[in-house]
Amino acid sequence: MTKVRVAGFTLSLDGFAAGPEQSLDHPLGLGGEALHRWLVGTKTFHAMTGEEGGTSGIDETYAARSMQGMGAWILGRNMFGPVRGPWPDDSWKGWWGDTPPYHCPVFVLTRYARAPVDMEGGTVFHFVIGGIDEALARAREAAGGADIRIGGGASTIRQYLQAGAIDELHLAISPMLLGGGEALFAGIDLPALGYAVVEHAQGENAMHVVLARQTPSK
Repeated sequence: MTKVRVAGFTLSLDGFAAGPEQSLDHPLGLGGEALHRWLVGTKTFHAMTGEEGGTSGIDETYAARSMQGMGAWILGRNMFGPVRGPWPDDSWKGWWGDTPPYHCPVFVLTRYARAPVDMEGGTVFHFVIGGIDEALARAREAAGGADIRIGGGASTIRQYLQAGAIDELHLAISPMLLGGGEALFAGIDLPALGYAVVEHAQGENAMHVVLARQTPSK
């Protein structure tokens, strides 16, 4: 049965998913790129970026799990790119170049319509102007029984959490402080929403924590 998952989503120790002052030059905010040290050295990340090698170990185990079994993704517009407002043209096609690592349909939340973008490797970006419910319904249909990954950013995950739609969250807690930026859980009562910690492990460069919803998602 399809699960709606957050997987491999990194937070600082003080709870931020990105640093302050996000921009084209600093898409993860000031200091935000350092959050992902646990991921970028792994075999999984090297394969995603067309490189050989990479580390094994606990971080790699969770990195590999985060990419398995996905039939569709949902992204907020900021996760797709830095363009704001109406699309000026069709030139921006994501951060990952011609062959993004998704290899399945990806539904991008936006307020501005745009034709789907077919990429190499099976990724197709669809732009959804009808909100999170429409994106989830279309992702379920496209996933064909496989899982749906809510890829972020923090605002998108918060919306799906508050809607009761996420079944499982794998968070990688990076041992660093950002002091500001995009807080994932500020003002959200996770136990009241039915979540509990079901798994945790100390990796080489991050603590991995899995939360699962104890009641069925909506």
